[in-house]
Amino acid sequence: MKYILTTIALLLSVSLFSQEDTKTTYDKKEVYISMRDGTKLFTAIYTPKDISKDKKYPILMERTCYSIAPYGEEKFQKHLGPNDFLQKDKYIFVYQDVRGRYMSEGVFTNMTPQVINKTKKDVDESTDTYDTIDWLVKNVTNNNGKIGQYGTSYPGFYTAAGTLANHPALVASSPQAPVSDFFFDDFHHNGAFSMGYFKTFPVFGVQKTKAETKDWYSDQMIKSTSKDGSIFYNEIGTLKEGVDKHYPNNFFMQEMVSHPSYDEFWQSRNLLPHLKGINHAVLTVGGWFDAEDLAGALNIYKTIEKNNPKAKNTIVMGPFSHGGWSYESGKHYHNDIYFGDSIATFYQKNMEYKFFNHYLKEKSKDAVALPEAYMFDTGKKEWKEFASWPPKESSKFNFYFNSNGKLASEKSTNSSFSEYYSDPNKPVPSSINYAEYNGFTPRNYMSEDQRFALSRPDVVSFTTDYLTADVTLAGEIMAKLKIATTATDADFVVKLIDIYPADEPQNKDKPNVLYANYHQMVRSEVMPARFRNSFEKPEPLTPDKTTEVNFRLQDVLHTFKKGHKIQIQIQSTWYPLVAVNPQNFLENPYLAKKEDYTKAFIKIFDDSYVEVDIIK
Repeated sequence: MKYILTTIALLLSVSLFSQEDTKTTYDKKEVYISMRDGTKLFTAIYTPKDISKDKKYPILMERTCYSIAPYGEEKFQKHLGPNDFLQKDKYIFVYQDVRGRYMSEGVFTNMTPQVINKTKKDVDESTDTYDTIDWLVKNVTNNNGKIGQYGTSYPGFYTAAGTLANHPALVASSPQAPVSDFFFDDFHHNGAFSMGYFKTFPVFGVQKTKAETKDWYSDQMIKSTSKDGSIFYNEIGTLKEGVDKHYPNNFFMQEMVSHPSYDEFWQSRNLLPHLKGINHAVLTVGGWFDAEDLAGALNIYKTIEKNNPKAKNTIVMGPFSHGGWSYESGKHYHNDIYFGDSIATFYQKNMEYKFFNHYLKEKSKDAVALPEAYMFDTGKKEWKEFASWPPKESSKFNFYFNSNGKLASEKSTNSSFSEYYSDPNKPVPSSINYAEYNGFTPRNYMSEDQRFALSRPDVVSFTTDYLTADVTLAGEIMAKLKIATTATDADFVVKLIDIYPADEPQNKDKPNVLYANYHQMVRSEVMPARFRNSFEKPEPLTPDKTTEVNFRLQDVLHTFKKGHKIQIQIQSTWYPLVAVNPQNFLENPYLAKKEDYTKAFIKIFDDSYVEVDIIK
């Protein structure tokens, strides 16, 4: 199942507690809680055995679509809550299957639309959160009247939507790697379809017909036939052919291919416009190498910060992949890159534990002693504290793409361009870690060595000289391209890369990795040119006409060290991470046939650049 489930499994496997430890300390009760429309949601409640009128505990809740197993009041999770420090400190831990999932009643909807003008019977995730909280504070004996909520990935969406419950008992929320909008998170990037998610669709696109304690969709999962997962994607054919073969009855995939643009279907599932009126404490958590929901964490934090002056709002971004802060790996690597020791434990103890302990057990009316932004510099490999994010002390700086291959601080005086030849039949690989293609979602590509792309004729690169001083990028990145193509459509992929020195030493933990001249990807994003003016109303490109394509890459905090180089790579295919753009404008590119695939010459003009935030 999706990587969040892998994360949970890893978390459970390294927990300090066993199932018997939990049984010794906690009692378990399973109940159905009725929502205002009569739908009953299955809920497990773990209560400390020593709870009493003199020793009351707060409630810490997770709502999830990924199962609250093990089911049965005699069966216990061995790990409770988001980390072991909180479990040891004792809380009332509550888990709930959301509508339509596992033991709960109702029909499952992906990214449940938020109802704006509610009647007494209207429901969404915020009302389900309110109704659950209201029942818990009234029916769980000896709770202290305070509730916190948390969740990672899809449960992060339920947490973020739950911030809108506005129940007086809700004092702390921590959306972690939260989904905010499926047109920009997870299943799309700027509307480009995330082909690397193709194998996840049974998890989200099959309705159950009865109460379930196990995965009812498992027989529809695509089984791997080789350790080389690229074979599957190379043989699948077009996206349409893959859908017709594997998912003709998958409701989510059919919704996906029926809505190729940002229409009302997707707009109604965008949580961000609704994040208003929040007046409690929020800790948003993300990973700089989260291939799934990096956009969600940054956008939810920024939106809450902008629209909710009464909210006590904090963001944490660490050197993690999706949910990687939930479990301790000792020496912390992302792919080949080492970032330090016990980084997850540092976060759990000094940020997550501190946050929930303060608001649920101490003085919740006072702000916790955490910085506004606790961010990890992925170049210097150290935590930094900021009073705002993006940092107010940063300044804008442009890196220009010169046709001589230089990434320069000044625009070229020549009216020239760089050119490449893009063939949808021979796409640029998104990774050469072929075994990872067997996973449900890719993750290692986010910091992968990009040398494999340099020699391709469909990739252009722009590189600085060796840096004579450290350069710290801290904040937002905008790609501002001026392009021309011989075709009527194109994707544009921009990759920001840290090139290591030629004498970079080896790492004994990774004897087969060549770190000399390593091209570490720091940030990347894709933008379909069809959406350059509007995500709602796509437009074709006029062949050979100079056109602007501007888009935002996700934020970054990375120091390019003295002796390193900064590089930008640009390409128009990125497979199988992103579905191939046929480069022939179609009303619905998801229905493209092989005969629609169009080869093209693509120009990047010298007055193109990336705009970054730099701290000097």
